[in-house]
Amino acid sequence: MLGKRLCIGDTIGLISPASPENVVAIKNAIIFLKNQGFNIVEGKHLYDKWGYLAGKDKDRASDIMEMFEDDKVDMILCVRGGYGSSRLLPYLDFDIIKKNPKIFAGFSDITVFLNLFYEKCGLTTFHSPMGTSNLEDIETFKSFMYTFMEGYNPYIIKNSSAFETNCITSGTAQGDLIGGNLSLICSSLGTPYEINTRGKILFIEDVGEAPYKIDRMLTQLLLAKKLQECTGIILGQFKNCDLPHYERSLTLEEVFQDRLYNLDIPMFSGLCSGHDYPKLTLPIGAKVKMDAESGSINVMEAVVE
Repeated sequence: MLGKRLCIGDTIGLISPASPENVVAIKNAIIFLKNQGFNIVEGKHLYDKWGYLAGKDKDRASDIMEMFEDDKVDMILCVRGGYGSSRLLPYLDFDIIKKNPKIFAGFSDITVFLNLFYEKCGLTTFHSPMGTSNLEDIETFKSFMYTFMEGYNPYIIKNSSAFETNCITSGTAQGDLIGGNLSLICSSLGTPYEINTRGKILFIEDVGEAPYKIDRMLTQLLLAKKLQECTGIILGQFKNCDLPHYERSLTLEEVFQDRLYNLDIPMFSGLCSGHDYPKLTLPIGAKVKMDAESGSINVMEAVVE
């Protein structure tokens, strides 16, 4: 199921389904998007705050549902992640989402929605910059706009020549692209919303996690047989996941070598997607073919219609 392609003059709905965002940052995002030619609809609870959450759970969930039900809204864009998305899952109506397919985009804590809307509704979603991300970064904005406006034909996702990828295990693999933030993927295990990796190509990224924490999360996925079921794995940006010294720690690369590199499935690292820039937009749920040697993702079908 696909959302309608985005055109100049279309309407973007902004929501805060996780942590609150600075009001000035949201206002600046609105100005930027309007300057690109889009109309903006603000979620009723876009500016709410309740501790570390952007308002009460039912209110944040109602903003999601109202955006899907609003025929004027062509794209739903989250303004930030943080924490809180998983708290909303019991309040979502997946039948309504199925009946109103549209572009849904964000990353980080938004990972839970991206994979679940694909899994429960068959909706292709987008691991993309947030409304308050730095969309003035040229490569980031080019990928963002191309995906939503031109992604009605097959296309290729690949780093610019300034950013090399690293082939870990050579080969190609096909499957639906899933994943996002590693911490959020692990938090789904053992719940009714657990991620399904069988026959899929898994993309993972994270931020601010020490190597032992990455080790713990990858070990959890291994014990749950989630990594072994993938047809391929793509490692994105792991920003600030290193330490000032390693006297009592493995390096992040050593963790990857020990936990991942012996899986004997096509794998590459260094894809520019995650908590850094440039930030490439990825279609979650789309059928893709990855090539580990070239570090490319061939999107084999339309991701918008």
